[in-house]
Amino acid sequence: MPIRARHPRLATLPMWRTLLAAALAALLATLLSPGGAAHSAPRGPVAGSAAGAAGATESRPVYSYADAIRESVWVDTRIDGDADGKTDRVAVDIVRPREPAAKGRKIPVIMDASPYYSCCGRGNESQKKTYDANGNPVQFPLYYDNYFVPRGYAFVAVDLAGTNRSYGCVDIGGRSDVQSAKAVVDWLNGRARGYTSRTGEERTDARWTNGRTGMIGKSYDGTIANGVAATGVEGLETIVPIGAISSWYDYYFAKGAPLFNSGPDGLARGVESPEAAARCGHVKQRLIQGAPRTGDWTPLWTERDHVPDARKVKASVFVVHGQQDLNVRTKHFGQWWDALADAGVQRKIWLSQAGHVDPFDFRRAEWVRTLHRWFDHELLGHRNGIDREPMADIERAPDRWTTDRTWPPRAAHTTALRPAKGSAPGVGVLGTRPGKGTETFTDDRRLSETDWAATIDSSTSAKAGFTTRPLARDLRVSGSSQVKVTVTPTTRTAHLSAVLVDLGPDTIRDYAHDDEGINTLPDRSCWGSSTPGDSSCFKNTEARTAAVDYTIFSRGWADLGNHASDQEGEPLTPGKPYTITLDLAASDHVVPKGHRLALIVGGTDRNLITAPADTPTLTVDLARTVARVPLVGGTKALATTPHSTIPRESRLEGVAKPRPITPIPGGRTS
Repeated sequence: MPIRARHPRLATLPMWRTLLAAALAALLATLLSPGGAAHSAPRGPVAGSAAGAAGATESRPVYSYADAIRESVWVDTRIDGDADGKTDRVAVDIVRPREPAAKGRKIPVIMDASPYYSCCGRGNESQKKTYDANGNPVQFPLYYDNYFVPRGYAFVAVDLAGTNRSYGCVDIGGRSDVQSAKAVVDWLNGRARGYTSRTGEERTDARWTNGRTGMIGKSYDGTIANGVAATGVEGLETIVPIGAISSWYDYYFAKGAPLFNSGPDGLARGVESPEAAARCGHVKQRLIQGAPRTGDWTPLWTERDHVPDARKVKASVFVVHGQQDLNVRTKHFGQWWDALADAGVQRKIWLSQAGHVDPFDFRRAEWVRTLHRWFDHELLGHRNGIDREPMADIERAPDRWTTDRTWPPRAAHTTALRPAKGSAPGVGVLGTRPGKGTETFTDDRRLSETDWAATIDSSTSAKAGFTTRPLARDLRVSGSSQVKVTVTPTTRTAHLSAVLVDLGPDTIRDYAHDDEGINTLPDRSCWGSSTPGDSSCFKNTEARTAAVDYTIFSRGWADLGNHASDQEGEPLTPGKPYTITLDLAASDHVVPKGHRLALIVGGTDRNLITAPADTPTLTVDLARTVARVPLVGGTKALATTPHSTIPRESRLEGVAKPRPITPIPGGRTS
């Protein structure tokens, strides 16, 4: 996203006056930064950048990273999760510049609270925390410490309860998880107790900070940021959730249909410390009992649903999500974004073509620059204009981005698209007029959405597909869609899937690859200062692309047994019609002129939902089926060519089939 000058007249000044203005702005930035004496600038493409000629201030790398204070504190959560008669303490590893405290200056905090610091690692290189022989922190994963500490921020890395060096138990998004990080925000603001050791009674406070905190993190870490913000805690000024969960039910189920073969207890076993594993069996048992594989909603899920509490959020929110994220699927950012909008929360968003990938690995230089300006604005109060720039950055093709003043755009209007019969069974048409008759398919649990899309123009028994004529102009879909479908099953159980597909040749990020749209290179770039134990240099990446004949860009699933309730299923009566609405995940996709838009309705989407107990044949009532899709420009935008040749039956090429995903949101094994 380009930085726009706030004083356009500078462009017309004589060269010497422009240079003088730039020099004065740079001097002003240094004087206004948290320190006065400059140290050697850290390495990295943006490490030494100054305020531009526009006069906007930015924090500068004026503090020594090598001499920074590195310490550990244990904060009392006021919860006794492991039932040992003592409230749990969570480990808080801190790195902060030495100079401000010596001068009596207080600084803000950037925090990443995570369960992964010892089990799985963080980032593309799976970095873990390391400590010296005395237990003092040496390596902080990722670049946040290297880059921001020299600029006058503290970086705080919190081990969630039951992980790494913290006491307590992992409860997968529950009260203990959220309180692990909230208690630290409270401690930073003088409202909670901190100790110098895990078990000792020597107290310590955080007089070195002004309490202004920004939370950041990918996936599980970003989910904790969402949860803490949803408490409305004072002192949390902003959060940056990257590929984060907004409701844990929606991570494990889609309207009753299981998305994985295991529940939150399995994830708890993967991240908990050996100590917690030995004493937290009762917590895992509660997770098993509270998350039945039926997919019914329980109080456990209510506790872990942050969307209704968006009204409590006081922090600004900078959302980042991959539109092809099949781990933390895009419904999470869509419903969270809408709820935050309703609550009037200040927001910003980046949407990439990648899967479950950090922006540091798909748009590195622009990401670090933007994040730097965001934190400067939200935590240091610098008036750098980022709050007045376009709200949304959207990747349209690999490494090609556009911006939107607001998102979704105001011109997006929900449009009813209706399926109708075509020239062959299962090969129907999609338009604005209601259809008649029925289409029938049989669930084949061996097939996935890619199999359905590859045979969209062929009469196959495993799906019902419907396509528009070729488009007369580009068609933009922006927001969340729904498909209301009436079907008659032959069995007592049935699962349904619906996908929207862009039919036409394109080059996209290969999100189905193990690296989900990036290729990791052997060379490195450096983003901040380094020490012998904590390097600021990370492997570079580039877009991993694939040439395709179609692109699936929105998906939704449901258990037909949940037709009467999103929260509770029931056995079906064979031969009886049922109506259910499938929520298709949020997306922003342009179907180019000459391509076709397709809707596919199928059964089990292999590796994205689990199969039902039975193998149903389902008959779709076309007159009672409709897709409600947010089209920019509304119904008038759906312009198709009046005449077109029906494609020959052939197999189209796309990305690889969805692979099995281990439910570890944010771990490199996910």
